[in-house]
Amino acid sequence: MLRIGSFQFEFPVVQAALSGYSDGPMRRIARRFGAPYAVHEVVLDKLVVAPGKLQRKILRLHSDDHPVGGQLMGAEPSQFAAAAGMMADAGFDVIDINFGCPVKKVLGRCRGGFLLSEPRRAMEIIRAVRDNVPSEKPVTLKMRRGMDDSSESERDFFRIFDYALEAGLAAVTVHGRTVRQRYVGPSRWDFLARVKRHAGDGVVLGSGDLFTAGDIVRMLEQTGVDGVTVARGCIGNPWIFREARALLAGEDLPPPPTVAEQGRVIRRHFELAVEEHGEKQAGRLMRKFGIKYSELHPHARHVRDAFVRTRTAGDWMAVLDEWYDPRHDWPPVVRRERPLNLIAPGASHCAV
Repeated sequence: MLRIGSFQFEFPVVQAALSGYSDGPMRRIARRFGAPYAVHEVVLDKLVVAPGKLQRKILRLHSDDHPVGGQLMGAEPSQFAAAAGMMADAGFDVIDINFGCPVKKVLGRCRGGFLLSEPRRAMEIIRAVRDNVPSEKPVTLKMRRGMDDSSESERDFFRIFDYALEAGLAAVTVHGRTVRQRYVGPSRWDFLARVKRHAGDGVVLGSGDLFTAGDIVRMLEQTGVDGVTVARGCIGNPWIFREARALLAGEDLPPPPTVAEQGRVIRRHFELAVEEHGEKQAGRLMRKFGIKYSELHPHARHVRDAFVRTRTAGDWMAVLDEWYDPRHDWPPVVRRERPLNLIAPGASHCAV
C-alpha cells in the first residue's frame, strides 16, 4: 500500500512526470492500464503565474484525470510557492517539487538538480511551497541522489531529504543516479535501499532503470521503497502497468499486447490528443509517441519509419490502417526487455 498524504494506493506504481510526454492523454491511457496516480509533466513556476493562454492550458485538467500531481521547477521561493498555490487551487491533487532535472540549460538557471548543491535555497523553497499549499493537499519532492559522487554532495542530499520530511512533505521520490550522471551508468538501487532504511516511516519512492514489469517488482523487493515511479519505461508501453499489477498479485506475466490491441490503444491515444490539443497539433505531438509505440510491433523498424513521416491526422490513420490491421496475420509480438532507444525522442530529458 502506497500512502501519499490522504491518498492510499493498493498498487504502488506511479506514472512519473515526463517532460514533453506526460500530458493529459498519456496520463489517461496509463490509468486505463492500472496506474492509480500520474504526474503532469514538469512546468516552470513562471509559466504558471503568468496570465494567458499557456497558463490556462497548464491548469486545465480532465475530470477523469485524478488523482494527478503537478510538478514544478523554479529557483525563487516566493514565485515557486505562488505557482504551487495556483496549481492546488486549479485542482491538482498533489504538488511535486522538482530538484532532479539534469539538463544543462536548467542547471545553468539554478533550477532542478542544481538545487541539490544549494541546500539552504532548496529548504527555503520546500518551506515556502508547503506553507502556501492548503494543508489537506500533499506536497512531495523529487530528487536525484546528489549532484555527484562526493561525500559533500551526499551530505547535502540527506540534509535536504531530512528537512523535506520534517517540513511535512508527504513523500520523496529518489532517482538512483546523480545529476552529473544524467542517464549514463546504472541507477544505484543500493542507495535507494539505504535511503529507505534512513527514512523509517517516511514515504520513499524509487526511480531509475524501470523498463519492465520485472524491474518494478525487483526494485520494490530489493530496496524496500514504498512505491516506484515509472518514467521512460512507460512511454509507448502503458501495458507495463497491467503487467506489474499481475506480477505483484502473484499472477503470471500477461502475454504482450497483440498488434490489434496495440492499434486500438494508439488510436485512442491519438483521439485523446486531438481532443486536448486539436487535430493539427496532435498530428505533430503524437509522432514521438508513435515512434515509441512502434517498438512493440513485429515490424518495428518499418513502423517507426512510417510514424516518423506522419504530419497530419490522415497520415496517422493511414499508418494505423496499414500496420495495425487486425485482419492481417501478423507475426507474434515479442516483449522487449529494454527499449530500442533509452532516451525518448523529443524528450527534454527531465524525467527523473
